[in-house]
Amino acid sequence: MPSIFSKIVRGEIPCYKIAETDDFLAFLDIRPLTKGHSLVIPKEEVDDIFDLRDDLYVGLHLFAREVSRAIKAAIPCKRIGTAVIGLEVPHAHIHLVPINGMGDLNFSNQPVKLTSEEMEQIAGEVKQYL
Repeated sequence: MPSIFSKIVRGEIPCYKIAETDDFLAFLDIRPLTKGHSLVIPKEEVDDIFDLRDDLYVGLHLFAREVSRAIKAAIPCKRIGTAVIGLEVPHAHIHLVPINGMGDLNFSNQPVKLTSEEMEQIAGEVKQYL
């Protein structure tokens, strides 16, 4: 059964796209922990990140590094925190979260409320650095 991310890849569900290649997609999380919180995914439907083929596993991390550098350039923060949880959506993905302290990467925190216009602006700012 296709996940919500597969539907995003196919264009059936809109997203705030940051970057895309033939194999990977990066977009803003719609329930962000912080401004700029993004997700990077392989386009191939694989539930567990550790089940990815070696080339996709390495490629996903290299893609995430490129996207994280753009996020850090666009969003003032000390670091880009990463998390691979994999329980919320059955499709391999990496969270990239601009952080200034350990508490910023707490998934129990309430999501930041951002308007569609703010999300579009953030995506545009990040894209400038890719």
